Amino acid sequence: MITLEHINLVVKDIEKSLEFYRAAFPHWHVRGGDKGEWSGKPRNWLHFGDDYQYIAFADNGVGDNRDLTGHQVGLAHFAYVTSDLKGTIARITQAGFAIHKEGMPDKYRDNIYFLDADGYEVEFVQYHTDLPELRNRY
Repeated sequence: MITLEHINLVVKDIEKSLEFYRAAFPHWHVRGGDKGEWSGKPRNWLHFGDDYQYIAFADNGVGDNRDLTGHQVGLAHFAYVTSDLKGTIARITQAGFAIHKEGMPDKYRDNIYFLDADGYEVEFVQYHTDLPELRNRY
């Protein structure tokens, strides 16, 4: 079995990024961090998560994230499963982040998309069945 342990995001400001992710994952915490250098540029970094998965953040990112309406190579979005989509939406919108786009209507799942502080698109999905043939149909 293989599971995703972490993703690593380069951001402009870690504290600004954490405003979104703390709202999305209130049970996560900063696991550690430090200062370092990446390709000749100083960076702060930290890991935000639980005992099993996390997001690694490195600051001092420059420029804008890719245009999500374009066709450039790069990250389109990443997604998390939640057991309480309405609660997740409420926490993130209360933190000041608007819904980016609605998900596709489906009787076996609900989903929603947000943009974080650096323009990464993050999807949250709640499944209404445990049957893979229904959860995974398109």
